[in-house]
Amino acid sequence: MAALSFEEYFVVKRPIVSENEPITLVGRAPVDAGLLAEGLSLAPKTVAADGGAKTLFDHGHRPLAVIGDLDSLAPDMQAQVPTGRLHCIAEQDSTDFEKCLSRIEAPLVVGLGFLGGRIDHQMAVQSVLVRYAHQRCLLIGMQDLICVVPPQFALDLPVGTRVSLFPMAATKIASQGLHWPTGGVEFCPNGQIGTSNRCSGKLVLAPQNPSMLLILPRKFAQLVATALQRAPKWSVPR
Repeated sequence: MAALSFEEYFVVKRPIVSENEPITLVGRAPVDAGLLAEGLSLAPKTVAADGGAKTLFDHGHRPLAVIGDLDSLAPDMQAQVPTGRLHCIAEQDSTDFEKCLSRIEAPLVVGLGFLGGRIDHQMAVQSVLVRYAHQRCLLIGMQDLICVVPPQFALDLPVGTRVSLFPMAATKIASQGLHWPTGGVEFCPNGQIGTSNRCSGKLVLAPQNPSMLLILPRKFAQLVATALQRAPKWSVPR
């Protein structure tokens, strides 16, 4: 198969789910009852990415939609999905996470079950995050959370909080409130990265482009979810 150009690859898909409230998107990596409850407290309505439907079924929830290539959702589980809510996207050029993120319209997508489990899956998810940076998305794992840094982003974190920045492409980021300032630093995945910094005051971030990931302890999920919805969005790629 010939490689696709970015323009050919990135096509805004027709929404399957369109809501005015945040959505919890559940993948198939481990999600315990506590993490699920935390996600649902931020976004009570749910969508499942393929095998993530089993997690929701096991905890008594029925998603608005199940989206994916359905290779990891057993037929008996598929049969439990209400009529009209099962959406098979058979192509193999994208992950189930991308199939979902590109077809959800919501103020915020809270992703559970995408951190933890297989490393290659996690790396693919992070690639999708920056490719769809215009879609506000917060991934919450058992220990940490990850999101793309918006064009302007401010958080009131306790002094000493671990703050990690990881570039997914060459970029720069202006900052206030970091122990090790980032002004003028050229970041790239195979060069300078910004992990294991720490907060020294009110955190203000302004990246050059939508390529910088922010990694924080999970306990700040509510704070980050609120701040993401208030922050300006990146533009849809053209």
